[in-house]
Amino acid sequence: MAVQLASTDEALFVAINGLVGQSHLVDEIVTLIVSDYLVPAGLGLLLLAMWFIGKSQNIREEYQIGVFVCLTSMALSNLAVLVINIFYSRARPFIDHDVNLLFYEPTDPSFPSNSIAATCGIAMGIWGVNRRLSIMPLILVGFYGLARIYAGIHYPLDIIGGAAIAALVTFFVFKLSKLVRPLLTGVLRIGRILCLA
Repeated sequence: MAVQLASTDEALFVAINGLVGQSHLVDEIVTLIVSDYLVPAGLGLLLLAMWFIGKSQNIREEYQIGVFVCLTSMALSNLAVLVINIFYSRARPFIDHDVNLLFYEPTDPSFPSNSIAATCGIAMGIWGVNRRLSIMPLILVGFYGLARIYAGIHYPLDIIGGAAIAALVTFFVFKLSKLVRPLLTGVLRIGRILCLA
């Protein structure tokens, strides 16, 4: 079963990455999306906006606690990936296959995708706060994951693994946030006094 899954994963990677070069426009768009900056910076700006939006103080406070959840989820998802990589290290696709590479060659393990775990942690944290607001970040992270396969730096299972880690971590962070809510509310009160929240 594991061998068949790995074989399917590699075949899917080869099919997606094999599309590189068929459309110059698509290649350029993917090169833009797959960068280390566009999606993470876009999500960062959205978190900054979430910090200040809200029609009432209660709604604004919910969003601000959501920002704490997003950042904690991102950090813990990264930590989970680092721990997994201590015990399991999968080579990047460009090491084992002849790929059409549209990105530099990362040196960290391929599975699970660290960048997807981090960005999904943020997007799923937003989903937990406001479903409508999360639609665009989730779509963006989906394209980000697909772009990383297309560009030759991740297998599909790397992306799925990173997203699964983020979903699990975000679920637990939301549970934890309910326990530490009085602390977070106190921090936000101090932030309001200092005109930071």
